[in-house]
Amino acid sequence: MLQSEVGHEHGLPPALYVISGASFAAALSARALDPVLPHIAEDLSVSIATAAGLAAVFAFTFAIIQPIIGAAADLFGKARLMVGCLAVLGFASILGALSTSFPLLFATRILAGIGSGGVFPIALSLTSELVGPEKRQIAIGRTLAGAMTGNLLGASASGLIGDLLGWRGVLAALGVLVIVASIAVAAGFRGARLKHPPKTSLSALKTGYRTIFTNPNAPICYSAVFIEGCCVLGLFPYVASFLFDLGETSLSIAGIVIAGFAIGGLFYTATVSLLLPRLGVKGMMIAGTMLVASQLVAVAFGPRWELQLLNLMVMGCGFYMAHGCLQVFASELSVEARATALSLHSFFFFMGQTVGPIAYGFGLAHGGKVATMLTAAACMVVLGLVCARLLKQRTPADARS
Repeated sequence: MLQSEVGHEHGLPPALYVISGASFAAALSARALDPVLPHIAEDLSVSIATAAGLAAVFAFTFAIIQPIIGAAADLFGKARLMVGCLAVLGFASILGALSTSFPLLFATRILAGIGSGGVFPIALSLTSELVGPEKRQIAIGRTLAGAMTGNLLGASASGLIGDLLGWRGVLAALGVLVIVASIAVAAGFRGARLKHPPKTSLSALKTGYRTIFTNPNAPICYSAVFIEGCCVLGLFPYVASFLFDLGETSLSIAGIVIAGFAIGGLFYTATVSLLLPRLGVKGMMIAGTMLVASQLVAVAFGPRWELQLLNLMVMGCGFYMAHGCLQVFASELSVEARATALSLHSFFFFMGQTVGPIAYGFGLAHGGKVATMLTAAACMVVLGLVCARLLKQRTPADARS
């Protein structure tokens, strides 16, 4: 694990910059294909709903790898595993650019999901180990900033590159950037003075799972992030298609609109240290989910792309207000198996992102756009109220007194 060294900003360790850099590199690919899905569908002769399956399979693979990644990180060490997964993600993207059929592209997104799945939850675990509970939400906000900057550039640059070089150019550029980033992050970890991970046995991991799931917060936390992933992130593969229906066919515009979500998230990371003392954890969850719900309703009625950009910015801020609280609760489910707890958090979140595009596709086909998005908005309102009522600060059973 990383040696805890106190930095200057909020007393946070300098090693967080390395962790944030790794999150940035992995997040570049998360939304990169969303703006170019209509062109993928056209080039490979599939429907837009079928093309949206690329986002679903990426999320599904990301999800199912989490229990394995979490256990491997707790057993063998987090940093080396993270760097290796970045390299896998980069090579998978390059292979995707060379794909000659939809099934081949689909297979490369499975591999990319495995690579990406090894980075972010480990980054959260390292962040949680480096700082105490009183500063953890601010520290996680810094790690989130790296991921959201990656989402922002991944989506916006994808649209620009897609207009110039097509979707293959998007994947090729992404692959090269992530491989270079993996080398840079590996060098940064050496500079942060990595220590050998403490030895952890399989029996200890088994005990860790028991500790996690006997905590009353666990089922609430994991169910909540599943619903978030479904209702919010499940929307993104359809944003470009919605804009096409309005006559806005520029991939650059689609990328900018999707990037608005990350801009809102970055606003959250810049203001979390001010918002948290004023609203408290419960207030953050309620206000965040209400903001998300209101913007889902707004987007449902198909405003101009400039307004949809604003909608997604507000949605992103609201989403991370609630999601950041859930991440902190997940980090406090266990001390000895924290990487496992946070990997399970990612598992349920990305399972939601797997189900989300499928659920939205079904809803759009059978109920229409407005009814589908109003249903998602209602789910978010209920989610915020339930989480604020039921989630409470609890000391992990394996915490040392």
